[in-house]
Amino acid sequence: MPRPCKRRRVRGSPNVTYFKPAGVPTSSLQALTLAIDEFEAIRLKDLLGLHQNRCAEKMQISQPTFHRLLLSARKKLAEAIVQGKAIQIEKQEKHARPPQGVPRSFCGAKRRQKNP
Repeated sequence: MPRPCKRRRVRGSPNVTYFKPAGVPTSSLQALTLAIDEFEAIRLKDLLGLHQNRCAEKMQISQPTFHRLLLSARKKLAEAIVQGKAIQIEKQEKHARPPQGVPRSFCGAKRRQKNP
């Protein structure tokens, strides 16, 4: 059984959620999606200049997990700039507690239904 996902703390949402190369019609662009936690990793490390350990503490995740998020975000940004792709930033989801008796989902994995 996979481990349950820990919620990642994200402080606020971006003001702008879509970036594209100038002079290229949106209809002819491929877009990459930057997850909200990847956006937060870039904000904390590259904009604010915090150390990775401090960034991980702020997001309430481990330092290795933070490092993987940062690498993923930087790769997506580099790909968009070099290959002329658009960047779509996810909007922050409001996390609601599941109703009592409903199991929580695991890190993006879908639960398998047992056949009767």
